[in-house]
Amino acid sequence: MRPIEPLPLHHSWPLYDLRAHLAPVLLDSSIARNDAALAERGLGLWHCDLSDNSLRWTAGVYDIFGLDRDSSVSRALSASLYAPDSREAMERLRAYAIRHKRGFTLDVDIHQADGMGECAMRLIAAPVLNEVDDVIGLHGVKQLLPRGAVASQRLDPTIFVML
Repeated sequence: MRPIEPLPLHHSWPLYDLRAHLAPVLLDSSIARNDAALAERGLGLWHCDLSDNSLRWTAGVYDIFGLDRDSSVSRALSASLYAPDSREAMERLRAYAIRHKRGFTLDVDIHQADGMGECAMRLIAAPVLNEVDDVIGLHGVKQLLPRGAVASQRLDPTIFVML
């Protein structure tokens, strides 16, 4: 398994560090806001509304998970595609992020739904707060990692910047 224990200590970060975790290298805004350009780089943006666990994904996330870009994906389906140890780590960090209003970065293994096998993905998540600082959602970046990639706590700086 890729995660290092204890998970919150090694993978969680405060919200004021959001830009440091999502934007180590600035790209032209036409690429950073272009769904197709992100997907070509193995990147996707995602959002989860905590009121109903509904997901919104850009094309790159569908591609990473091996799902049809037009399909409706439930959180239960997406979580089921994580390898068991990666799913457990993701769920623990997700709960921690919501409870403590912190972001997290985690490298996970997923089983692609299209039968292409297992792949590694970097998951970067940050809580979305409402006007009274309640966590109402999570959002972030998912990045396909090359086979054999070393686990990291940062987005691969050779490809992307968000926001």
